[in-house]
Amino acid sequence: MSIYYASNIEEITKEALQELFLSVEWESGKYPNELLQAIRGSHSIVAAWEGDKLIGLINALSDGALTVYFHYMLVHPSYSSKGIGRELMSMMLDRYKGCKTKVLISYPHAVDFYKKIGFNTEDGATPMFISELITV
Repeated sequence: MSIYYASNIEEITKEALQELFLSVEWESGKYPNELLQAIRGSHSIVAAWEGDKLIGLINALSDGALTVYFHYMLVHPSYSSKGIGRELMSMMLDRYKGCKTKVLISYPHAVDFYKKIGFNTEDGATPMFISELITV
């Protein structure tokens, strides 16, 4: 397995994004044009590749000084438990080590993974959302 990591947003196609997001059954994979726009609007990204196949991705939304929010972090299921997610997160945490607050929202099955990396819940904080379905 020859995996490499890159931060070049321009290399990522909507087809590659769609395949990756649908592999983990995320709804946003059904909207490849909007998803590509969202990724290109990120403050930064790190992508994991095996050859020309996108197998993992993390993106950051940040003010570049105080706060960074890691919105997407996903690895294709065929490549899970190989350290790819840990490496993606490690690279981003290093990139944003100067930010005072690092935030993410976790699905229940991934909480233990994020706790091992150093994330914790914050007492008194509750994530809140307004989600609108995109109709095509």
